Amino acid sequence: MNTVATTKMSSKGQIVIPEEIRNALHLKAGTKFVVIGEGDVVVLKTIAPPSSAEFKEMILKAREAAYEAGMTPEDIEKAISEVRSEKSNSS
Repeated sequence: MNTVATTKMSSKGQIVIPEEIRNALHLKAGTKFVVIGEGDVVVLKTIAPPSSAEFKEMILKAREAAYEAGMTPEDIEKAISEVRSEKSNSS
């Protein structure tokens, strides 16, 4: 997809994504973006949760990595407790 269009920023800092771009990328109201700026370049990247299949694959990889590292369920519970304790102490 090489659709090119122009737009401008409002006085409130809002930018309209042109209709042809929205349609080509199937963007809907409420779509979330991460915004990256460097020099005179601004990049908008959509943020989308992983699909169910992608999420299952991520969990499988995490479990495999934990197993290969020799981690037990108790190790994971301990790590979670430590992080939660650090968060509550810093509040």
